[in-house]
Amino acid sequence: VQLQASGGGLVQLGGSLRLSCVASGSIFSGNVMGWYRQAPGKELELVASITSDGRTNYPDSVKGRFTVSRDNTKNTLYLQMNSLKLEDTALYYCYLMSRTFNTYWGQGTQVTVSS
Repeated sequence: VQLQASGGGLVQLGGSLRLSCVASGSIFSGNVMGWYRQAPGKELELVASITSDGRTNYPDSVKGRFTVSRDNTKNTLYLQMNSLKLEDTALYYCYLMSRTFNTYWGQGTQVTVSS
């Protein structure tokens, strides 16, 4: 399985960005996809996850601002980020965890929020 993330960039405080992650290879149903992020000097943080049947999970830090979605017909994962804060600046990674608990990672995409 290969994951290709895109959509990062520089955005002003309060702005929006949409990240995408396309999965290719041997992908089966029953997986979980999502996004982690890592800011400089900080630990990896789960940002959002979504099961193949659409159940989502968010930490309090992004709840109400970020929305994760997926298009199973296109094997594509999205992260809509609104009301961006300075502390959202980080390298964002998409992942896919298969139903056999193998985890695959995309390359990071940088999100920088400026004031």
